[in-house]
Amino acid sequence: MHHVDVHMEAEIYGANNRLAEHNAEHFKAHNVRAFDLLGAIGSGKTSLIEKLVPELKSRGKVTAAIAGDVYGDDDFQRIIKTGIIAFNANTGKECHLDAHLVHHALDHMDLDDVDIVFIENVGNMVCPTDFKLGAEKRIVVISTTEGDDVVNKHPMMFRDCQIAIINKVDLAEAVGCNVERMIQDIKRYNPEMLIIKTNLKKGEGVKEIADVILA
Repeated sequence: MHHVDVHMEAEIYGANNRLAEHNAEHFKAHNVRAFDLLGAIGSGKTSLIEKLVPELKSRGKVTAAIAGDVYGDDDFQRIIKTGIIAFNANTGKECHLDAHLVHHALDHMDLDDVDIVFIENVGNMVCPTDFKLGAEKRIVVISTTEGDDVVNKHPMMFRDCQIAIINKVDLAEAVGCNVERMIQDIKRYNPEMLIIKTNLKKGEGVKEIADVILA
């Protein structure tokens, strides 16, 4: 029975990864760069999009987004207020987006005049890790209010992403968070990961993130 479970799990991941490759080809065909945003609820994923849209617009880039949530459209409503093309992707009971949901979203988006697509994953530090979506890079957003042990509790998330954003650094002292410990843990699990500290409420660090995205 155990072998059957493992086989079925491999088939699920395999099918997802094949569709993720198709999504990546779709982005490439439209000259679009895509970024998967991962992180817990309240870490700042939506705020990151809200701050990056005008910054990227000032650099001549057109942005679109897919808002992933289990239920509701709260993040989607915030995103469309920025004036960009967006699609609300509800997963129902699933705690992550998958390549099929992203593929479905892309069927409803005209990418011909879009330069960058942000895929905001469901707020979860575990489930999204195993499901590729077709993005060229994965960005994990964490915040000091989650505690300075958040990295050590979710090593696979950091091994699988390329960019880490430590948000709400202005609150670190108030919540007793050691930001340097977070940085050390990230480097321990992924020495090559780029780390950017932000206060997204005030827009601090946004220009640096935009530089990295456009590099």
